[in-house]
Amino acid sequence: MEKRIATYEEFYPFYLKEHSNKICRLLHVIGTTIVLSLVLTAIIHLNPYWLLFVPLTGYGFAWVGHFFFEKNKPATFKYPLWSLKSDFKMYFEIISGKISLDASKD
Repeated sequence: MEKRIATYEEFYPFYLKEHSNKICRLLHVIGTTIVLSLVLTAIIHLNPYWLLFVPLTGYGFAWVGHFFFEKNKPATFKYPLWSLKSDFKMYFEIISGKISLDASKD
């Protein structure tokens, strides 16, 4: 039986390892950008309808990255909240240049 990760500090390096393929990382960045745009659109237009597309977009891009490029199961299945937090952390680290789309350069 696989040992569960006990702390977020332990989880985030695992999360990055599960996102080592640059196409997978790029798809996460695209999906997260669209998610943020949808949330902003819903707020600006005071129309929660746009929020219906958030899970579809966020998970859609991410899961394509995992199933077709990374060839692994998304960490969301075992660690949903830490995965969500890590997606945004990875997104902002990529956007800010702290980490690269190409994991071999991290």
